[in-house]
Amino acid sequence: MSHHHHHQAVDNLINIFTKASHDLTVVHYKLEKEFQQIYPDNANPMKLIQRIEKLQEDVSVLKDQCRELLSAKQDLIDKAKTTLVGNWNLVQKMNASLGIPTSNDGDDALADFNQVINEWTTQLRTRTEAEDGDTEDINNILFSAIVHRS
Repeated sequence: MSHHHHHQAVDNLINIFTKASHDLTVVHYKLEKEFQQIYPDNANPMKLIQRIEKLQEDVSVLKDQCRELLSAKQDLIDKAKTTLVGNWNLVQKMNASLGIPTSNDGDDALADFNQVINEWTTQLRTRTEAEDGDTEDINNILFSAIVHRS
């Protein structure tokens, strides 16, 4: 008998949840119809909530993609520096083996490269510091600039 009573209690609970689910569906439908009559499509609170949720998902995906982009950007800068220095050293060695006097062109190229990166970093840091008053890693600054200006 206790066993049967237990099932009755479970059945009653399931019935309560089923009725509550049905009631919520009815309320949702009525609100949606009411909102459609009261608000134009672009001001319907239910649609706005759906759009906000979609935007939040999109921003999350965008942030992940920005992190990947920043990592790739830093890798590119590091590889460009390594290649530039390596090539310059090879040119110096080749010139030395041929008895050609060395020039400062490679040093100038590396200095120009570093100057471009530093100017870009300074410009970006200045813009974000004016907004945030914070100094941080350039990749975080770029990420912040991308996400907050979108």
